[in-house]
Amino acid sequence: MKPAYRAIFAAVLALSALALPALAQAQMIGIYRNDLSSLAQRSQLVKLAGRSCARTGAKGVVRVTVGKKTEACAYRTPVVGRDLEIVATERLLSGTPAALQRKAYLGLELRAGGGAKYQLLAFPLQQKLQLVKVTPERTKYLAIVKGEPAVKGVNKANALRLRAVNVTSGPEQGDAKLEAFLGSKKVAEATDESAGDLQGRASAIVVGAPGNANGLIASLDDIVIRLPSPF
Repeated sequence: MKPAYRAIFAAVLALSALALPALAQAQMIGIYRNDLSSLAQRSQLVKLAGRSCARTGAKGVVRVTVGKKTEACAYRTPVVGRDLEIVATERLLSGTPAALQRKAYLGLELRAGGGAKYQLLAFPLQQKLQLVKVTPERTKYLAIVKGEPAVKGVNKANALRLRAVNVTSGPEQGDAKLEAFLGSKKVAEATDESAGDLQGRASAIVVGAPGNANGLIASLDDIVIRLPSPF
């Protein structure tokens, strides 16, 4: 493991071990930023899921093209942890076939691993958002928002942000509080009373479409990871 990655893992593990009261209400502090401006920075994104996923990088972005028989392509960051906030700017690009653009989504993932995860999915042409909990047994929609004007269309930037933080005291102890943002606007929130179902700790960026996303092209940029502040 590279020294920079070890430092990130150590910071996450040290802070997540602190007994913070009502952790879900804590302020967030940035521990990782990646503007993808260099090959070394772009290489920090590693494929997490997806049968056929091609990627290229230039001008400070990573471009992802989804291939045959593939519903989604997900790329993990080097940061792992339970209580995190992930931010990324994503665009659905016009090279995506017109018939696919309508159902295509851009998204973020937290607590990914073992076939489970939390997801924030934004559908640019539908102006729709979903907060989703995926487990091997089922997919549960924690929140659905339709007709949200903050969701931008083809070739336009969607600055997505997903936060998942557990409550550590009181009657909701153990519940996960999820919040979704577009830019500075909070667009959805939910409480998961069965947060223990998700044991994964990966944070990731995802693009895809229900069923088959063959031909989808999207770009990723400006990734930030934050932790609850202990102060």
